[in-house]
Amino acid sequence: MKRPGKHGGGGGHGGGRERWVLPYADFVTVLLCFFIVLYSLSTIDAHKFAALARSLHHALGGQGSVLIEAPDASLGPDERFPMELDKGFVKSSDTAFLAQMAPVQKQVQELMEEAGLTAHIEMTTEERGLVISIQDTVLFATGSADLTPTAREIMDKLGLILLQTPNYIRIEGHTDNVPINTPRFPSNWELSAARSTSVVRYLIARHNFPPERLSATGYGEYRPRDTNDTAQGRQRNRRVDFVVLSSIYEKTEPQRQ
Repeated sequence: MKRPGKHGGGGGHGGGRERWVLPYADFVTVLLCFFIVLYSLSTIDAHKFAALARSLHHALGGQGSVLIEAPDASLGPDERFPMELDKGFVKSSDTAFLAQMAPVQKQVQELMEEAGLTAHIEMTTEERGLVISIQDTVLFATGSADLTPTAREIMDKLGLILLQTPNYIRIEGHTDNVPINTPRFPSNWELSAARSTSVVRYLIARHNFPPERLSATGYGEYRPRDTNDTAQGRQRNRRVDFVVLSSIYEKTEPQRQ
């Protein structure tokens, strides 16, 4: 039998040169798994992305102009959440809600023009819904939460318009940052809450508005729409907002009995 030579197979130098193959293959496999895990973690859920966009908007206080869009264009229309933050207001892709609010906006616009209050009433479409802002000079005397005669006329017409919608409606009271300290209103918190409550009570008493559809909130001076450094800005901040909530928020509201 022929003996193997110096450079033959077996356990000589040739086998040693191949020992690196197995650990190298293991390393490549581990590296591949590592990158697969990284890719999985980087995949953005569209719904979580939308929640992040909303949280960012609120954290920024509705300031600036930002474009936020879900990155996956292959998602269906119900899974995509494009939102544009334009001057602090969000234009939602909820086309059904926008179509539902179109006649309401038209009637409110006609009411504003008829009453000559276009300079004192603003309408905006935000992520949460349709917001109708009425400056306090139209509704209340300075430092008061009692509706003026003009306010009652406006409420009578606006209440009939809002009754046409099945949505929840949140009445929000806002003030400027000028302190108030009276026996009835120790701070702007009490004043803003009392004003929103006065509107809610009037809508229920005068128009038999379903109470379960209404809520009253007071924000004091802490949700300004404009600067408090000028008289004009403070006037815009002193307001009552009628928020017709989008139907997508019904899931977060207490259920009607």
